Formats: sequence, C-alpha cells, structure tokens
Amino acid sequence: MSKRNFILNAWMKKCPRCQEGDLFLQPFDWSKPVNMPEMCPVCHQKYEPEPGFYYGAMFLSYILSGFFFLAIMGTCLIFLDMSLNASMGVLLVVAALTYFFFLRMSRSLWINLMVKYDPEAKKSQDVKGFGY
Repeated sequence: MSKRNFILNAWMKKCPRCQEGDLFLQPFDWSKPVNMPEMCPVCHQKYEPEPGFYYGAMFLSYILSGFFFLAIMGTCLIFLDMSLNASMGVLLVVAALTYFFFLRMSRSLWINLMVKYDPEAKKSQDVKGFGY
C-alpha cells in the first residue's frame, strides 16, 4: 500500500501508522462521540500515547471551526443578504450540526500530524507506542 497524504488519511479517520485501522469505534454513539479503541487493530499503534495527548486538537478544532463559521456568516450576510440575527440563527444551527464532525476531525488531524506512516507496521505487528 502506498502512503496517503496525511490530510486525506485524517479525513478518512484512519490510523496514521498503518493507514488501515479505524480511529473511532463504529457505529457512532451519541453518549461517547470520541470513543476510540485503545490501539489500532491492525498495527497496534496506541491511539492515546500519553495523558493529555489530544489537548492540541482543541486548538485545531477552534481554528477549523472558526474559519468555517466565518465563511457561513459571510455567505449569509453578503451573498444571501440576511440580517445579522437571521445569520446568527443559521450559524447556531450549522454549529450544532457540525459539532461532532469538528470534534472527531481535529483529533484525527492531530494524531496524523504527530505519528508517522510506517509501511512495515502491518507486517511487524509489534507494539511500538508513539510511532516516532
């Protein structure tokens, strides 16, 4: 298997080390939206290599959602000629609908930024931890 771009891999929410295992448990559970297995079922990469690992994902989520919501407000105000209150109502609905998407996407991006792809990971099947 050839190496995928880390952004595409993050979008697909796959393990950054082997690019095959799922990052999140399926099916989606409303009570645990970021429920992740302890490690990748394919290459045994730990999904939480250290306590507080996903703290940086919070900043990614803020940046991603901020620019997305800015685009929503700009579209409503400039192109659709909506009032500020109506635009804010649309923004609140869109924010509620995309909350879990941005939450999971930021975690996926964060681990894909921190853990490197290893083409031999599936073959070795050993526990290497962080994957550096």
